[in-house]
Amino acid sequence: MYRLELENISKQYPAVKANDRVSLRVKPGEIHAVLGENGAGKSTLMKIIYGAVRPDEGAVRFNGQPVQVASPAAARALGISMVYQHFSLFDTLTVAENVWLGLDRSLSLSEVSRRIVEVAGSYGLEVDAQRPVHSLSVGERQRVEIVRALLTGPQLLILDEPTSVLTPQAVDKLFVTLRQLAASGCSILYISHKLDEIRALCHHCTVLRGGRVTGEVDPTQQTNASLSRLMIGAEPPPLQHRPSAPGELALEVSGLTLASDSPFGTALDGVNLQLRCGEIVGIAGVSGNGQQELMAALSGEDVRADPDAVRLFGAPVGRAGPRARRAQGLHFVPEERLGRGAVPTMSLAHNTLLTRSEALGRAGWLRTGAMRTQAAALIERFKVKAGGPQAAARSLSGGNLQKFIVGREIDARPRVLVVSQPTWGVDVGAASQIRAELLALRDAGCAVLVVSEELEELFELSDRLHVIARGRLSPSVPVAQATVEQIGLWMSGLWDAAPSAAAPATN
Repeated sequence: MYRLELENISKQYPAVKANDRVSLRVKPGEIHAVLGENGAGKSTLMKIIYGAVRPDEGAVRFNGQPVQVASPAAARALGISMVYQHFSLFDTLTVAENVWLGLDRSLSLSEVSRRIVEVAGSYGLEVDAQRPVHSLSVGERQRVEIVRALLTGPQLLILDEPTSVLTPQAVDKLFVTLRQLAASGCSILYISHKLDEIRALCHHCTVLRGGRVTGEVDPTQQTNASLSRLMIGAEPPPLQHRPSAPGELALEVSGLTLASDSPFGTALDGVNLQLRCGEIVGIAGVSGNGQQELMAALSGEDVRADPDAVRLFGAPVGRAGPRARRAQGLHFVPEERLGRGAVPTMSLAHNTLLTRSEALGRAGWLRTGAMRTQAAALIERFKVKAGGPQAAARSLSGGNLQKFIVGREIDARPRVLVVSQPTWGVDVGAASQIRAELLALRDAGCAVLVVSEELEELFELSDRLHVIARGRLSPSVPVAQATVEQIGLWMSGLWDAAPSAAAPATN
């Protein structure tokens, strides 16, 4: 008997048919991958299983019985839990209160807090039950979602890009957890664009393209190239990473020390950083170690720094806001797509106005035609699957919205680009395109700072690497001299004993 059976599931939206007669079967104890490019219909299918979306056609059976999953609450009652790619947490509530909302109300809040600590500890997922969600980084929110799902003791666990902002060490721990769950009989539906993960973890793989099932394979018998061909019809082109030729000093951070403006944040402690035109500098680190605070200080969202602590092309900007820094050529891509990178209810055309002013006319009048033309050009250049410039940001899949937001800032031709999690949740083809665009930007003379929790991405893109830990920034090390083991060690803050030769002359 199958744990889950889907037969001919279809779902039509105004601009796209997200699922077209999709059939899928999952056995008890099976880790089953669902693979496809951005906009292939994976997330819609998972929401149908979880009761968040109603299908137009098709049948669902759970443990052999026909079911109509009317809501997430009904799904949880059946034994189905889901971790969304876009988190479903209330910012103003604590971690414990968020988890409590989805559990049996017979449990007290203190009991829920105790269980969170137990489950998080047993699975190696560090979570503070008393912290308000608004104070958490994206990676920390990911852990909360996973712990919340595990607390329900699910028979079927749906994970939508669960490792997109987790470090390699955290991914390894998560895989141990998932294998333990599968061994106990829990079925797992696993969505990821990381082909190595699917090959290492999953027992079976269903491939979607354009809302239809195009293949089913044993991922352990596949290569990354063959899975790429199944998913996008081709292999992504290799990155052309030429040696850098660093030029003018673009961004300089000197002795940046800032107390956290949140009781649960991380204080910055004597951060020193130099970024030159024509190079990409990467910053690695475990989520919640000061990345958010550093990005706020660099982007101009936090203007408490001494003016000279942050200098842009020699000019002190520590007290300058985001608009003033953009005027000097600094653009910024935040790690949170919805709510910070884009306004969910606004159209893509209107979202261009968040950081671009080309469509602003005299006295602040909007030139709507120019605004739509600009958005359409971004959609075409960055291959964004959307219902046109008027599509609301929230109507896009996570990966397609990421392509639009990153593309909006790259297209601005910045002199300095600070980007956090540039390929979070995008498929291999789109990730390759974004990385190629960042390298092209570097080669055109832009100074690029990339903050990412994907070490593979940082090693592919960066000329030099730093590590941030507990609000301190390590010396930089040329990527050619760095190893994954060294960077992993530095993530614990253990770089003070590193040889001084690790830091290049440019820093």
